[in-house]
Amino acid sequence: MVEEKPSGKFQFIPLLISLIITLAIGFTASFFTRPEIEGWYQTLKKPTFTPPNFVFPIAWTLLYILIAIAAYLVWKKRDRSVTYKTATVIYTLQLLFNFSWSIVFFEFHQILGGLLVIIALLVIIILNISWFNRFSKPAAYLLIPYFLWVSFATLLNLSIYIFNK
Repeated sequence: MVEEKPSGKFQFIPLLISLIITLAIGFTASFFTRPEIEGWYQTLKKPTFTPPNFVFPIAWTLLYILIAIAAYLVWKKRDRSVTYKTATVIYTLQLLFNFSWSIVFFEFHQILGGLLVIIALLVIIILNISWFNRFSKPAAYLLIPYFLWVSFATLLNLSIYIFNK
């Protein structure tokens, strides 16, 4: 069997696959989120810095695109190293925790549980940036808006928890 060498050239199909996987995770999570926006979430006390509801799907769509591009850039430089395998596991974990937050917070109405998940997500995003940086600085930089948004979302989740105890 011949091992395929990573290519520096643009590859449309792998980028498309990365976009489809990442956007599908966000789209699937929205099934747990959307029904609760006008119901349960509407009843919660929220801080004054809470963005209007229409901002969230726009922000998350842009962030999922950046996350997918970052993954594609790292995939292009893949190898069989422990470093690449670790980066892949961390990337997968952050997608899992990202998806899990919507279920815990919106589906289960667990504000504290959501806070714990999003704090873990924030730590995993930091790890993700660090490990992606070992393969591609642009990939790591593409995850910074994600880190900033999730930091803001963590503050929002914490505030909602405090206001609704």
